[in-house]
Amino acid sequence: MKKKVLSALLATAMVATMVAGCGKEETPAPDASTDTNTDTEAQSETPEIPAVGEDTDVTIWVAEAAVDFTQSQVDAFIAENPDYEPYNITIEPVGEGDAAGNMITDVEGGADIFGFAQDQTARLVSAGALQQIGGDYASWIDEQNDAGAASAAKVGDATYAFPLTSDNGYFLYYDSSVVTDPTSLEQILADCEAAGKNFYFDLDSGWYQTAFFFATGCELTYETDETGAFIGCNDTYNSDAGVVAVREMIEMTSSSAFMDGSAVDSATNIGAIVDGTWDATSAQSVLGDNYACAKLPSFEGSDGNTYQLGGFGGFKLMGIKPQTDASKLQFCLKLTQYLTSADVQIARYNELAWGPSNVTAQGDSAVQADTALSALAEQLAFTIPQGNYPDEYWTRAESFGQEVENNMTADTTDDEIKTALETYQSDCESYAQ
Repeated sequence: MKKKVLSALLATAMVATMVAGCGKEETPAPDASTDTNTDTEAQSETPEIPAVGEDTDVTIWVAEAAVDFTQSQVDAFIAENPDYEPYNITIEPVGEGDAAGNMITDVEGGADIFGFAQDQTARLVSAGALQQIGGDYASWIDEQNDAGAASAAKVGDATYAFPLTSDNGYFLYYDSSVVTDPTSLEQILADCEAAGKNFYFDLDSGWYQTAFFFATGCELTYETDETGAFIGCNDTYNSDAGVVAVREMIEMTSSSAFMDGSAVDSATNIGAIVDGTWDATSAQSVLGDNYACAKLPSFEGSDGNTYQLGGFGGFKLMGIKPQTDASKLQFCLKLTQYLTSADVQIARYNELAWGPSNVTAQGDSAVQADTALSALAEQLAFTIPQGNYPDEYWTRAESFGQEVENNMTADTTDDEIKTALETYQSDCESYAQ
């Protein structure tokens, strides 16, 4: 979600086509025609690249919970590829939420391979912190992963990362002894009111708020150029569809059951909550035998039509810092491909419960049996992959949600809603100018 000018470092390390894959059955045998030399004449030649170059220190950043797992997989990779034993690999606990900021602050001092959330892709590209991925590696990424995850790894038509998960979205957790019909927002609110229970939805969040706007057909997306800079905003919030969405928000917030929030551990007296897979364990603990999950409900709009709540889908990715040592670059590409392959994604799910992006891994029986992931998978059919959004959007969306909660009621006129939406849309569009 951010903008700056693409550093020259990225241009010096472009990949035309790549060397052999990781040896898994689904891995292709890429071309061996990569050269990171920036001299035009040198690029016309294809020197043979030794298995191990001069720079053998490789740092990997992953979430703290994934450090031990990643170490075991790296060990397995080296065992399968003993020619790479000279590489000195260090795995450090830097989560996806911190990795992008750290890389942008100090690209040279950052990790060679790192996990990050897909909404940071453009920001990392514009900072020169991501190696562009080409050739058979890029094709492998498109073929092996679901469309949303593969799209999240791109800026424009260029691929910059390997998808790691397809589990960053939201759906409904509910108490099955309270909620009689999880497919209807109106019924969920009525059931929670009758039982004296709370319904949680994080309306003053630009991530969750889109569930209503996208449901009625509104659009809010940003366009970036090849450097990751924001060059356009497609926004239709100021419309009749936007009014329908806001009217439903008003109806929801006027319920005595409504509570603003999206974290099970911070919630009390839960009847239902819109949250993600990261809180599955907490939700099971809180709801006990009444634990249940479903895609988001639909609602009857003020225009009499029925709308399915939508929203964003999100992904975790693994990126590679641009390298000056061509042999080390090939090693990083091959290792990252391995760490995001089907077998490793299944193993990661079994150990950490991270939802796979790889389509083969998604078909694994254990993954299929996961209640929360199944609900998310059903919901993702009604979402769009979260692209790159400016920082200012998230702040502005928060203030708009608060405006709906605090200043709008059933008596608010359509004209008043349109005036608020006109200002909201104008502000969002200004962030790409």
